[in-house]
Amino acid sequence: MGTVIRIRIAGLAAVVFLAAVWAPTQSSSNPPSAPRHYVGSIACRQCHAAIYARWDKTPMAHVVRDPKQYPDAILADFSRPTSAVTFTRNDISLVYGSIWKQRYFKKVGGSYYVLPAQWDIAHHQWLPYFVKDDWWAPFYPPDNMRRPTAPLCDGCHSVHFDVRTQTPTEWNVGCERCHGPGSVHVEHPLPGTIVNPARLDSVAANDVCIQCHSQGRPLQNPIGSQYYDWPAGFEVGLHLADFWKLEVSRAGQADFYFYPDGTAHKNRMQGNDFVHSLMYRRGVTCFSCHDAHGTENEAQLLKPAAVLCLECHKPGSPLGPFTRSIEEHTQHAAGSPGSECVACHMPEIETEGVPGAFVHAHTFRFITPSQTERENIPNPCTLCHQDKSPSWATEALKRWPGRSPWRME
Repeated sequence: MGTVIRIRIAGLAAVVFLAAVWAPTQSSSNPPSAPRHYVGSIACRQCHAAIYARWDKTPMAHVVRDPKQYPDAILADFSRPTSAVTFTRNDISLVYGSIWKQRYFKKVGGSYYVLPAQWDIAHHQWLPYFVKDDWWAPFYPPDNMRRPTAPLCDGCHSVHFDVRTQTPTEWNVGCERCHGPGSVHVEHPLPGTIVNPARLDSVAANDVCIQCHSQGRPLQNPIGSQYYDWPAGFEVGLHLADFWKLEVSRAGQADFYFYPDGTAHKNRMQGNDFVHSLMYRRGVTCFSCHDAHGTENEAQLLKPAAVLCLECHKPGSPLGPFTRSIEEHTQHAAGSPGSECVACHMPEIETEGVPGAFVHAHTFRFITPSQTERENIPNPCTLCHQDKSPSWATEALKRWPGRSPWRME
């Protein structure tokens, strides 16, 4: 069921429609004192059937699949393997991913390991897979079959991955990943017996997503004898910063994670970007724009991006743009790619691990062409006008009406 939350952005009351899981309309009460435990998403279906059905169609509901249960889960073509493909379909115990790339886990004993080749979905080709640049790589042998997925992957691909037993309550990003343990709520279906991210303050609400959509390191590491690459021990409602430290950029330096201006360079870093944005500082949350329960729009947006952005940012709004029309702001025809808000303010420049696959930046800053010349950061102008140079784009922007030439340098 939906609810309406009023948040204050730059001094204005804006109404943001959030698709949030609310319990049946009963008066709220304090949760019983019984210990909470995880029960799995299937326990939510009876009362929240419509939301469950939407969620079940999302990529997050099917990040990890067992090919024995889902025979069509394996997308790779084994009829034309490369030297990196040292395994067969029968070696695959779990399949990870279905959008940009697909990786394959083999079970050995009680642990899973990533096999040494991944499938590039868009280009229908095999690529080698081995991590060498992540911070944790020096702490593990240079051999995929000696790098278990439990400390390096599984915490964000499951609900309640227990570091003691090395098992999850369920695979995939289920209901309790965002709402916390649900046992008490199942027994007492009241609003006060479950965490609803829409009712948290904006920092805690965003942490629900940032726990996995970020690059960082646990504050306690190693745990046991293993180094973890996800915030082990955190659950929604707690303070993420007590468990997790985000990777930070070094001004003017490019590295594995960041461009020199601090914009994320690699995938799964929306949180690293977003916490430095003006929108984050004004109390906007991830689910002001996205609905993890599923929508018909790209990236589970509440509405198509061209519509959603303009609900807050439209001509005449104190939030800008400060022009009489969107066309005057973008200097591109209405409906054209150059007139899309995300094209300029959220360029697809963050690598997704296979050639040609990128995700949108979430700083919402406009990257100028001159930054490309100085620091080799891709800019939105020449991403579209690939036959033009950054200097050409800089000169063009300086002559746009209402644009300060000093802000183009």
